[in-house]
Amino acid sequence: MVIFPGPVANPATEQGFARPVRVSGPEGPWEQVRDAVHTYGSVVVHAQLDDWLPGDLDAPGLRPLLGRDYVRFAAMTHYQIRSRFVASRLLLKHVACAVIEAAPHTVELAYKPGGRPYLRGLDQIDISLSHTETLLLVGLTRRGWIGVDAELRDRPMLGLGTENQVCTPHERTALAQIAEEHRNGALVRLWTLKEAYSKAIGQGMRFRFTEFGFGPQERRVQVLRPDGSRGTGDEWTFHTCLVDRKYTVSVALFDAGFGDTSDTAAATMLDAGLVAALGEQTAGEQTADERAAEEDTP
Repeated sequence: MVIFPGPVANPATEQGFARPVRVSGPEGPWEQVRDAVHTYGSVVVHAQLDDWLPGDLDAPGLRPLLGRDYVRFAAMTHYQIRSRFVASRLLLKHVACAVIEAAPHTVELAYKPGGRPYLRGLDQIDISLSHTETLLLVGLTRRGWIGVDAELRDRPMLGLGTENQVCTPHERTALAQIAEEHRNGALVRLWTLKEAYSKAIGQGMRFRFTEFGFGPQERRVQVLRPDGSRGTGDEWTFHTCLVDRKYTVSVALFDAGFGDTSDTAAATMLDAGLVAALGEQTAGEQTADERAAEEDTP
């Protein structure tokens, strides 16, 4: 696996970024995940779909693990969609619960209007999720906002009109100066950076990619305006790496400047009443929200 050559310092926060951690199943290695968050305040975890896919997608034990997501999952009919949905949610919940030292069924995933996931009752932690083909990717930070994205490094993009749809004038000029054999890879990198940044700010695809850009790879990465002028400050840190020798992975991290939260145990971060309420909900009958969700098309 080719990944970051080492922690990359953020001039503003003097914080680095841990190497991505491969997690092969519920057994971990969770100590590496906790160490990364303890040292750097953030972590990126990657896994393979099969490692997190339950042997029986209709097993009763999935309901308490998925919580409110179970209604949406149960309504899905396409095997591949169901598989990716359940595996990615199980990975996300296990990563979060490893950090806060809680059981996965006690923490509830919720979604903001744009679809961005968050941990109900855990405002001190921000999470992000991405998947492509068989790769699952989770980002978690206790310092502010995080966004992650992954694509096949050799996904064809060049010459298909993608440049005009996602690149600023400054980026198109920069791409034209890159050797042709490396140009498609550079475009894939730009795509993942834009996706990661859009996820971090909670906009997803609603923020037109032609309205912001990034500089050449050899420079310190920062958000640029369409004309190439600087658009953000040192509160943002970006990283791109290669995972499993085939996936381009980008991470966008915003330091909110409120300091670090070193104690991430659920006993001190999660409201006790909320834990009890979640436990009652998953063990009891459907809530009104769950019944309403059954009427929605996933």
